[in-house]
Amino acid sequence: MAKKKASDFRYNTGDTKVPWAAVGENYNADDLMSIVEFLMQGSGEEYDKALAEVREKVYALSDISAPPAKLSLDTKVAQAEEAVDAFLGTEGSAFVPNCTEGFEIAYKYANIGPGDEVIVPAITFIATMAYPLSVGAKLVFCDVDPRTLNMDPTDLERKITDKTRMIVPVDIGGYPCDLDPIMEIARKHDILVLEDGAHALGATYKGRKIGTIADFTGFSLHEVKNITSYGEGGILSTTVDAFRPVMKRCRFFGTTFEKKINNWLYDVELIQGKYKPFMALNASVTEIQAIGLMNQLERIDKIIAERTRVAEYLNERLSVCDAVIPQLLGDEQTRPSFHLYQLQIDPAKAGGDVQVLKQKLTEKGVTTIPHFGPLYHFEVIAKNPDYDVEAIAASCPNTEEVFNHRFTHLPCYGLSEEQLVYMADAILESIDEMQKGI
Repeated sequence: MAKKKASDFRYNTGDTKVPWAAVGENYNADDLMSIVEFLMQGSGEEYDKALAEVREKVYALSDISAPPAKLSLDTKVAQAEEAVDAFLGTEGSAFVPNCTEGFEIAYKYANIGPGDEVIVPAITFIATMAYPLSVGAKLVFCDVDPRTLNMDPTDLERKITDKTRMIVPVDIGGYPCDLDPIMEIARKHDILVLEDGAHALGATYKGRKIGTIADFTGFSLHEVKNITSYGEGGILSTTVDAFRPVMKRCRFFGTTFEKKINNWLYDVELIQGKYKPFMALNASVTEIQAIGLMNQLERIDKIIAERTRVAEYLNERLSVCDAVIPQLLGDEQTRPSFHLYQLQIDPAKAGGDVQVLKQKLTEKGVTTIPHFGPLYHFEVIAKNPDYDVEAIAASCPNTEEVFNHRFTHLPCYGLSEEQLVYMADAILESIDEMQKGI
């Protein structure tokens, strides 16, 4: 057995004869084999034989190796963050347990609290609005651009008040929102912008990578996203120079080892927000997650290229039907990440709305998901006396129209060529049936 390295228990104690291990119980060969079997599932005689051979090699390796000294927030996490910064062209990005944790850090920097207003698009995932709602801030729902489903800058400007503290545009499906006018409005009113780029890692807007434009950008590494860090994870980037040096400390209570209180090893500081200091909480990530992130980040360009190919194929196939409004593909300067393929129709030309189309596709075995239900229809808003749902819906006419009548989303990954062809055929056949009243 190789000699075990002296550990650091979250801080470096240096070489010692009696170390205090950071890892209370190490993983062993049996544990590793459980992971191998989970990540590479199979059955049958050939699979069992190969698995037995791997198990034999892993047990042999365990006899001549040592476990890692740390499992959390160590060198692999730092390397993953460096890789992210190199990919995005950013500095000081933080790897966090999930995108929602990243949002929380940004919201805390903005000192969002009771009486503050946060503008979010009416169509997005609930994580976008969770933190402001939890601290008693007022959500203001912005209507969407009917072509992109992203925040409509014109409606955004109408909904700014002297209480607005943050604007949260979302890149639905990985298609970049129109950031220039949004940032211009925000700067004019001294409002911070948190871009929900959960779908948009690798996308560009007018030649600039998403993550380098807004004050904060959160990316998701959840299992369904273009890349993942073993099922969960997130990235938070910032362009706020004053906050960048301390942002990573928001992952562990504001702990600083540069200062110490009497007879102890570190101090815990409040983090300076835009207006006042705030208390950071725990958002630690593991070394294993970091390895997963780095491995998949290396192939993200190929992943996006394949998704782009699928989107281009679908656009070409569906171009024969004038009832289909094609997915925007971007251009040399603005490139989507194609987390989703947006299928949008003109109900008048299709002979019915998207609800009819979705039902027909379901009957043909094609899964569609609209992404997402308008936020103000969920109970957390609808039964909140501070919100008038009918008034909100009336102020978001595009949202109501596109969600109920025009769009849904299709998968653009994990499909065989046969499945891809079948999906395109099913869409065309379904619309043909609708037009014929079948």
